[in-house]
Amino acid sequence: MPPMASRDSASESAAAFNAMPAIRVIMMPKDTNALGTIFGGVILSYLDQAAAVEAHRTCPGRIVTVAIREVVFHAPVFVGDLVSFFTRTIRIGTTSVTVDVLVEAERGHPGGPRVKVTEAEMVFVHVGEDGRPLPIR
Repeated sequence: MPPMASRDSASESAAAFNAMPAIRVIMMPKDTNALGTIFGGVILSYLDQAAAVEAHRTCPGRIVTVAIREVVFHAPVFVGDLVSFFTRTIRIGTTSVTVDVLVEAERGHPGGPRVKVTEAEMVFVHVGEDGRPLPIR
């Protein structure tokens, strides 16, 4: 298991993102795997939701996830951790929006030690009712 980052280094990495997280979630026992840590898929689901919140700031309307670029887990997440998903839009294309998401966990309770869990780029495409790409206005 990688060493835990200090509060200062986790805060420094979040400094380039929106000051307020797109979403925050306290991890519950229902989300654990056989090892007692939170399933990676649970974190991926919240990562997708947080990125969609950010993408909708740029592109109201229907968007769909088309890509998740490399997710590497640097630290586990435990029951009771408060997990924050910080976002920033890094590219707006003709029909797509790319969002970077930084995931941090506060150990045990709000205000506990912070660790970087993962970071990923998410790509969304603006689509019409028929599911075909539409230009972003």
